[in-house]
This record gives sequence, C-alpha cells and structure tokens, in this order.
Amino acid sequence: MKFRPLHDRVLLRRIEQEAKTAGGIIIPDSAKEKPMEGEIVSVGTGHVNDNGDVRPLDVQAGDRVIFSQWAGTEVTIDGEQLMVMKESDLIGVIAA
Repeated sequence: MKFRPLHDRVLLRRIEQEAKTAGGIIIPDSAKEKPMEGEIVSVGTGHVNDNGDVRPLDVQAGDRVIFSQWAGTEVTIDGEQLMVMKESDLIGVIAA
C-alpha cells in the first residue's frame, strides 16, 4: 500500500533505543518508554497559509527527527507500526 500524508503531516517510523544502559543494565520491556526518535518515511506537500500559498516542509524522507512524546497517531501500514503527525509536533532534526 502506498501512503502519502496530506498537507503539513509526516509519516515516520519509530527508532528503537538500546535495551541496555551505559553501565550494562538491561532494561525490561515493561520499564521502557516509547522512543521519541524516528525516521521520516514520507511527507505531505506542505503547510497551506491563510492566503492559500503552500510552504514546503522543512523535513524530507530519510531525516532522523525527535518528536513530542504524546504526538501523532499510530497507524499500521503493510503490517508495520508507523506514526502520522504534523510537522509542528517535530522538535528537531538529528544531524548525521
């Protein structure tokens, strides 16, 4: 299935964090928080201003981003758990 988010929304895949701390302690699944880091899968066309102009998004497919903890809507596409959220829910892009 192909999915393209509308307007100023992005589709992203969560990036799982290490299950072990720096000191070597293994964190059980029940104690883990959902990761707030993800990789952009696809983006919409852009934000539509009040006057009808379209402003392109600042992110693109392949960017690694950090997003708000309670942001977005979880969706399942082709058996994979992904998230759809507005660009404004993104906190920043992680530089490579």
